[in-house]
Amino acid sequence: MTDNFRASLLMVAAMAGFALEDLLIKQVAASLPVGQILVVLGLGGTGFFALVSLVLRQPLWSPVLLSRPVLLRNGAEMVSTMAGVTALTLIPLSLASSILQAAPILVTLGAAVFLREKVGWRRWSAILVGIAGVMMIIRPGAEGVSAAVWLAVLAVVALAFRDLATRATSAAISTLQLAYWGYGLSIPSGLILSGLMLQPWVWPEREAVWMLLGAQVLGIVFYYCLTLALRLGESSVVVPFRYSRLVFALALGVGVLGETVDWLMLVGLALVTASGLYTLLREARLRRAFPAASAPL
Repeated sequence: MTDNFRASLLMVAAMAGFALEDLLIKQVAASLPVGQILVVLGLGGTGFFALVSLVLRQPLWSPVLLSRPVLLRNGAEMVSTMAGVTALTLIPLSLASSILQAAPILVTLGAAVFLREKVGWRRWSAILVGIAGVMMIIRPGAEGVSAAVWLAVLAVVALAFRDLATRATSAAISTLQLAYWGYGLSIPSGLILSGLMLQPWVWPEREAVWMLLGAQVLGIVFYYCLTLALRLGESSVVVPFRYSRLVFALALGVGVLGETVDWLMLVGLALVTASGLYTLLREARLRRAFPAASAPL
């Protein structure tokens, strides 16, 4: 079994785990405020990674964490967390997951606009196709489209901005530090949401406690699987398997939650997936052909 094959299996496993985590969060949100959920998950995650840092004797703090790229990344992380989790609790799981698939397309768009990276006509075409697919999924102006859908759109834009800021983040910052502070940002995000939504915290029932614990374990375990997959295999082979998360989300949404998916959403989803995969594969090909800098297509 090659490293790429093992890494691909780990990526698929991570996407399945994240889809299950989303399902549990969506279900527990029926009895607990979203802000409270974020604070609990943030405390659990930071506690775990703090323990890991003690075992590995790796520091969690570095002055580099106050650099502009990291601060921008942290701000985008907070926006994506607040908007994304709130949207997840208000709209169908399948719809929220479909919108989030546009992240790679928006990263390429942002790299061209903000980082001045060269993007040729083929990738510009893929970006336009992907945006058209997103419009088919959310159908702006259509009857029944809620404001929560636009929260999902805000979340995917913030995710793309976070990934762009990560590109400029110093290599001196370890994965453990990013994981610790990434989880830690869930705590102020949850507190802000609690204040904005004026939702009092409640003592969770036993079932909610188990669902929160399950979501916590899934998030930590499969974050490790994701990190291992990205380090073990080639990005051009492994990263496209991120789209398998959508398959699991659709299956859970339809099979467990009884959601419905119409043909227009499926067509839009196909366009977003195809354009995203093309963008990822084309960028990987450019990196191999031009190691120093990408060239226009």
